[in-house]
Amino acid sequence: MHRYIARRLLLAVPTLLIVSIAIFSLTRIIPGDAVVAIVGDTGNIGPEQLEGLKARLGLDQPFHTQYLRWMRGVITGDLGDSYYTRKPVVDQLMSSIPVTLELAAIGLLLGMAFAIPLGIISAIRQDTVTDYAARVLAILGISMPNFWIATMVVVYLGLFLAYLPPLGYIRLWEDPVRNLSQFYLPGIVLGFQLSGTTARMVRSSMLEVLRQDYIRTALSKGLAEGVVVYRHAVKNALIPVVTIIGNLMNALIGGTVIIENIFALPGVGQLTLGAVTQRDYPQIQANIMFLAAFLVMINLVIDLTYGWLDPRIRYS
Repeated sequence: MHRYIARRLLLAVPTLLIVSIAIFSLTRIIPGDAVVAIVGDTGNIGPEQLEGLKARLGLDQPFHTQYLRWMRGVITGDLGDSYYTRKPVVDQLMSSIPVTLELAAIGLLLGMAFAIPLGIISAIRQDTVTDYAARVLAILGISMPNFWIATMVVVYLGLFLAYLPPLGYIRLWEDPVRNLSQFYLPGIVLGFQLSGTTARMVRSSMLEVLRQDYIRTALSKGLAEGVVVYRHAVKNALIPVVTIIGNLMNALIGGTVIIENIFALPGVGQLTLGAVTQRDYPQIQANIMFLAAFLVMINLVIDLTYGWLDPRIRYS
């Protein structure tokens, strides 16, 4: 197990290296000039001042020089300062991470709490009205984009119920009730789309497991259906579901960018979108590198979960 984890962590290094090259390159080809975006109205500053600002930011150096300098900072933990706030980008990132993680966790928990029972019931009651209704809900979750759902929720709640979620961000440990009142709506929106794909996978996996010989044997021995489903079927059926949840984490984290902006949550998504708009290269690079490292660790946790779900799986 320890050797497997060490090997996976070593394999993460080239992955993050490729991500760093990609994001560093893509930030440089964003339409617009970062220096011009900083100074705003170029009519109020001369060419000499523009060149001086570019030199101060290190943007006048060759691409590979800029990249190597940035990578040295990544290794040492110094990701640079924001072009706008002049504060270390790590500080701004650290203040935004709890918001995004809480939103993602609530979305994942609500999505799974809805999808897993829905998929199990749909499989047990195959080709009944309950099954058809569950499949329609799953298809709706897959087909409707979360930005549209979020927009409709905000618009209709505001128009017909005169209700809007509280703006800003209150930490969970400061005021749990107000914190959850800020997160439950965006969490439901984020989890609903995740639940559609997961519910269909749970149904498909459960149907396959329920047709196995050991399930028929357990039922023929007189065990109650609920006992057979809970003790024998669900755990084995969740193995492929865990795999797809790991893949959906990419969409889940990506979805926070839109949801945070619609519900005005100051998370990494909102910070990243603002940095892209302002051509704040250091902030963009720090945010994307954090998200990439986070997803690499999530995939490792997903792989390790297989061993708990199926003791036959061994890591070597």
